[in-house]
Amino acid sequence: MADDAFVRALYAEHGGALLRYTLHLTGGDRQKAEDLVQETMVRAWRHPEALADRPARPWLFAVARNLAVDAYRARQSRPPETGQEAFDTLPAQDDADRTLESWAVAEALASLRPDHRSVIVETYYRGCSVAEAAAALGIPAGTVKSRTYYALKALRLALQERGLAP
Repeated sequence: MADDAFVRALYAEHGGALLRYTLHLTGGDRQKAEDLVQETMVRAWRHPEALADRPARPWLFAVARNLAVDAYRARQSRPPETGQEAFDTLPAQDDADRTLESWAVAEALASLRPDHRSVIVETYYRGCSVAEAAAALGIPAGTVKSRTYYALKALRLALQERGLAP
């Protein structure tokens, strides 16, 4: 189990953002949002190894979202309670998965060698052709092609290590 200082530091750094996110998930119900934050921090305290080699915020947000979904599903499996309208506020559209995935992809891209990263940025993110990328980077077109090939292999491996690629 993690020590108290670890959880306090985690809460100090991410507690505010996590509360805002859970408020969004609960439709503004502060009590439910605080319960989700508390349970998320308990999970972090019980499983510090899950945060050892990765950024904490995506993991915390994913745990909070999963807890909110579990709570919503649990309510749906029981007979309706009075005031059902209050329980139907879980948002249908949620960009959390996309945000967490984009953070992980950016982290994987940052783990590449600088020459590989620059080729990927030019060809995929900026949409440059091989000739345009070669001119922008000041290297031959053949070098752009080979670096792109090896950069994509390295990026695929980095994504697999993060559980984002098959």
